[in-house]
Amino acid sequence: MTIIPAIDIIDGRCVRLTQGDYSACKVYGDDPVEIARGYGRAGFTRLHVVDLDGARAGRSVNLAVLQRICRETTLAVDFGGGIHTDGDIEQVFAAGAAMACVGSLAVTDVPRVRGWLQRYGGDRIVLGADVKGERVCIHGWKTVTDTTVYQLAEQYAPFLKYLMCTDIACDGMLGGPSTGLYRQILERLPQVHLIASGGVGSTDDLDQLQRSGVPSVIVGKAIYEGRIALDVLARYQTRAEASGEVSCKNGK
Repeated sequence: MTIIPAIDIIDGRCVRLTQGDYSACKVYGDDPVEIARGYGRAGFTRLHVVDLDGARAGRSVNLAVLQRICRETTLAVDFGGGIHTDGDIEQVFAAGAAMACVGSLAVTDVPRVRGWLQRYGGDRIVLGADVKGERVCIHGWKTVTDTTVYQLAEQYAPFLKYLMCTDIACDGMLGGPSTGLYRQILERLPQVHLIASGGVGSTDDLDQLQRSGVPSVIVGKAIYEGRIALDVLARYQTRAEASGEVSCKNGK
């Protein structure tokens, strides 16, 4: 199982929200780039970066931070938040991101996102599904759609490779991931590489996900709160590398 550390950015600082609530924002560092360097030194190869300013503004805001992370580390970064236009995604890739994570737009503009998958390939586009139950939420989790996570993914076959799923009820709570949901996704969408997100608070949670067959998991708040030490997480990373699960950074 590949461990993907997460960095969420507001005003150029590393933060975490609780269940997507901007008013419940906690700052964990003033320099996301230094935090990213620390992940690189610890042996991680992937990084998930969320531009929360961009998600709120509807356009990418923290591209300069992304550019520095990509320039000053060897991490393969997937970047999300505020990606809505062809120009947005071009800027994200120009800044050095290996992958772009697309959320709300994947629901509201299927032709555009399908076009990106065809143009850039499934290795470079991550479909982000934030869900309540099985239904996808958009616009900062404010709108619950009638589209299930399964229907969303099926709209992008056969081009889709990566699906990142966050159970909103678990996100930032450190109370355990939605393992049952992830098992169902793995059963119903076996062709998709699932990235589980939200709720991880202990190594027991990671072991549970690994036993369920989840290939990749994002870990954020558990690191910042000291629930799981980086050297412990690195052991999972080493196992993933030994089994060939970890992909290399685009162009490096």
